[in-house]
Amino acid sequence: MASLSIATMSDAERQTRYDLAACYRLAARYRMTDTIYTHITARIPGTEDILINRFGDQFHEVTASSLIRFGIHEEPSARDVNPAGAVIHTAIHAARHDVGCVMHTHTTAGVAVACQAQGLLPISQHALQFYNRIGYHDYEGIALLDDEKPRLVQDLGNHGALILRNHGLLTAYATTAETFSAMFNLERACQIQIAAMSGGAALYPVREPIRELTATQNDNFGGQETGLPEWIAHIRDLQRTDPGFAD
Repeated sequence: MASLSIATMSDAERQTRYDLAACYRLAARYRMTDTIYTHITARIPGTEDILINRFGDQFHEVTASSLIRFGIHEEPSARDVNPAGAVIHTAIHAARHDVGCVMHTHTTAGVAVACQAQGLLPISQHALQFYNRIGYHDYEGIALLDDEKPRLVQDLGNHGALILRNHGLLTAYATTAETFSAMFNLERACQIQIAAMSGGAALYPVREPIRELTATQNDNFGGQETGLPEWIAHIRDLQRTDPGFAD
């Protein structure tokens, strides 16, 4: 499929494409990729359409103009869009109108925690961001069947993060900035958990009242929009070192 002209698009779509392409490049930079698999989507404001990577493109190849646009109630061509991505993302975008971006990964640490019966442990500052704020979804095979959509949505609930058991991680928030920042922290929490458990020593628990306090403190940290300060820093770095994402 040929690339589109960014100049002819609405300001809302242009900005959404810019942010989503940046998110893909950042996922590649921080090794949150699985060759051509996994996916990130963003809803174009004021529409029922979302953007996703072209199936077959690696994350470091994604540009603003190469992203595929399709309606959340459509069934896109499997040649253009990863069919599992279409199922997962259309389910969430259709059910959660507060969600502007959905990110799904298959990292080693994320899948490892997804394979552990106890799930994400409240043992680190990174993990406590998600305390009582994360759902769990049982593995049902590759997500190719529409029948799975209601259970996926139910298990996510009102949360912004989901552990897909035996599968991977997912974040879903209002903005691309918040969605990526949450995934960055969730991935780091999983890495810390695997590292801490591999040492063999007993894990030091965080007291119950402090768990909820820490989760609350993460909301609008420093009086700024959640995820935005680090996103601005990421974009500034991308503009300097990997500007091709904006093409």
